[in-house]
Amino acid sequence: MDRDRAGSRWPRWDGLLVALAVVGIIGMLLAPPHGLLDKADHVAYAVCHRIPERTFIFAGRPLALCARCSGTYLGTLAGLIVLILRGRGRAASLPGRRYVTVSAGFILLWAVDGLNSYLTLFPGFPHLYEPHNILRLATGTLEGLTIAAFLLPILNLALWANLVETPSIENWRDLAWMLIGGAVVVGLVSSAWSPLLYPLALVSGMMVVALVGFVNAMFGLVLLRHEGRAQRWREALPPLLIGIALAMIELTAIAAVRATLTVRLKLPF
Repeated sequence: MDRDRAGSRWPRWDGLLVALAVVGIIGMLLAPPHGLLDKADHVAYAVCHRIPERTFIFAGRPLALCARCSGTYLGTLAGLIVLILRGRGRAASLPGRRYVTVSAGFILLWAVDGLNSYLTLFPGFPHLYEPHNILRLATGTLEGLTIAAFLLPILNLALWANLVETPSIENWRDLAWMLIGGAVVVGLVSSAWSPLLYPLALVSGMMVVALVGFVNAMFGLVLLRHEGRAQRWREALPPLLIGIALAMIELTAIAAVRATLTVRLKLPF
């Protein structure tokens, strides 16, 4: 699909915005905390409860995200990689009805396990079954795969002028390969293998920033009525970089507010 629009060129001041975004990103990377794992923890703190008992431990240190959130963000990355390798990188349509139904089942499993796990925070409160980090990780990964299947075509619609009229999940093989990618995530995270601490913590932290940045970029393009105009990556980079820079600011602000409320309200986590 070729969306050839009048005035499709990007504004001339996009170079200035990109420069400001790059300066902002570099500034945030250089700002405290300075340790790589500490930075990943700081980003994760904005979106995850980080309860130690519900987090996988590597080399005596918990991952940046809890088991469920690790599955969500790493599962999204795995899903996107699989879809791109399967030739769906420019897919412009959502999955077909049957795959939407399967995705709804994944979300239902995630929601049921999440609610059941939440109920155990209250001593003596009835719940369906005893929660386990593997279940949290697995259901979070299924949610992440679902996010990937829907995020990719929506992001493509917001960015690109030239699209491929194909769904992100076109057949059962696509779904099967996504599940294999999800299984890899579950295997790596649940292994608790010490050398994986840095890769998993850093990649999951970067995925938090990336997903928030993608959402920022999509909303910005739609609000500015500038969606669907990029012909090349050079034209797609400005909204993505600006979205990521804003994401880093937003996550830092959320983490700061959470830290303040945690101290003032004496919250347990």
